[in-house]
Formats: sequence, C-alpha cells, structure tokens
Amino acid sequence: MPEDNKNIGKIAWHDLTVDDAEVVKDFYAKVVGWDVGGVSMGNQGEEYQDYNMNLPGTVETVAGVCHRRGSNSGLPPQWVMYVGVEDSAKSAEQCIASGGEIVEGPRDIGGATYYYLKDPAGAVLAIYS
Repeated sequence: MPEDNKNIGKIAWHDLTVDDAEVVKDFYAKVVGWDVGGVSMGNQGEEYQDYNMNLPGTVETVAGVCHRRGSNSGLPPQWVMYVGVEDSAKSAEQCIASGGEIVEGPRDIGGATYYYLKDPAGAVLAIYS
C-alpha cells in the first residue's frame, strides 16, 4: 500500500481473517465470482497459503482471505477495511480517547505501521501510515 498523503482517508484494502480460509475462499469464489490466487505464508513459521481474491479472469486483487494464524490469530472473523491516515500512532491515541480500543498494533508491514481498531459500536477497522 502506498505511503503518500493522497491515501489519507482512502480505503486501500479489504480482507477477511477466518479459521478456515480454504472453505471461505471457495465460498466467495462461488458466490461473488472472484478468482483465487494463493499467497505463501511460509515466513510465519509454518507453511500455508492465504488467498488473494481477484477480479474474474484477471490477476487484479481486490481483497484477501486469510487464516487466523500467526500474527493474524487475534483478528476477528469479519471483513476489515484498511484506511490510510497521516500518523497511525496519533490516530490510535485518538481511537482510545474517543471511546474505542486497540485490537492489535502497532504492526510493521512493508514499511508501514498498522493498527487494528475497534470503534465504540464494536466494528473493527485497520489504519496505516
């Protein structure tokens, strides 16, 4: 995900983390029509695949379906949006000050810092900068 200011406030990604990504990726392939591309997760201590969900007939990825393993083990089984913010640490502080909570984070991935937040209603959103 790009790290420039034009992504502030923009939804950059969606993914779903579940116990059995094998079954769930097939569900979405059948129901939505997405094509599936495997992503090796061997760098997490055990070899398995998470999945890119691609537009039909392309390799254009629009979402991910992931296993609840390794660093994803604490994430809820719901679709999570990833939104760019100017400073993820400051936004995480604002989350807490505004009645939310940090589900997980900070997590550094590919040069960006991520937090998974829960709003006062219980919905989860990921932010990054």
